Amino acid sequence: MDLLTVTLALLVHLTPAWGFDMGQSTRCVPIPHQMSVCQDVGYSEMRLPNFLGHSSLEGEVVPRSEDWRPLLQTGCHPHAQAFLCSLIAPICLDTFIQPCRSLCVAVRDSCAPVLACQGHVWPEALDCDRFPAQEDMCLTPHPKHSNSHLAKALPQPACQACPSVEEHPTLKTVLDALCQDDFAVTAKLSRRRRPSGEPEFEVEGRVEFIRQGPLLPYDTQYLLQQWLLINLRCANALVRPGRAQLYLLTGAVQPEGTLALTRLFPWHKKDHSIAVATRKWKHHKC
Repeated sequence: MDLLTVTLALLVHLTPAWGFDMGQSTRCVPIPHQMSVCQDVGYSEMRLPNFLGHSSLEGEVVPRSEDWRPLLQTGCHPHAQAFLCSLIAPICLDTFIQPCRSLCVAVRDSCAPVLACQGHVWPEALDCDRFPAQEDMCLTPHPKHSNSHLAKALPQPACQACPSVEEHPTLKTVLDALCQDDFAVTAKLSRRRRPSGEPEFEVEGRVEFIRQGPLLPYDTQYLLQQWLLINLRCANALVRPGRAQLYLLTGAVQPEGTLALTRLFPWHKKDHSIAVATRKWKHHKC
């Protein structure tokens, strides 16, 4: 059972008020430096106990906050950090400031599918109906001014069925994949263990294009990294532990704009067919 599973199980079994009594005595403490997921939320002091009923910084707050890092790293919603930290490390003001219901709904609708992809459900303790609906009495982040129109036009990673892994393919197999799919890249994927014992996946070095298709050079490494973070169960099955492995990855961009990997070819030194296919591709007629 991984750390996120344990955390979600604990949240599900909290009391209906999330283990927190508004009438109890609280204190303000600095947000500890080791609580990195809530370091840049715009304030430096938090209230204890927090809205999840945690009163011990070292024993509960810090380790439980780090358990949410895998979800936050997926970028499932731009305000996911603000929402979770408003519960884990609530701002210390004269009054209790909870997240707004609308904020909860927005984060849940974007992040619950990512949790589902990783085998988890949205915790009952974070039921959005429990949060206040009045926008002026709760936390609702100001919209960030960004190139959102551009971001929406770029392919986005999403949960998907695991792509096939094809060892030692024939030349025809590789060329057919290059013809059938929208894009093809080579990338080194690594799998290591964090101090907690959980696997950590990374795209190492540069991503090289064989067929660029709808992808953009500056964005592709990030897209693949996010794909690994979202599709953790696939990543566990596809990426071997140990040294980074070079892969030829092919995939397509779906009509709704999501990026889907179709095939992974582990590129070993003895796989001459992959090397030949990538050289022939420029002049190959599908």
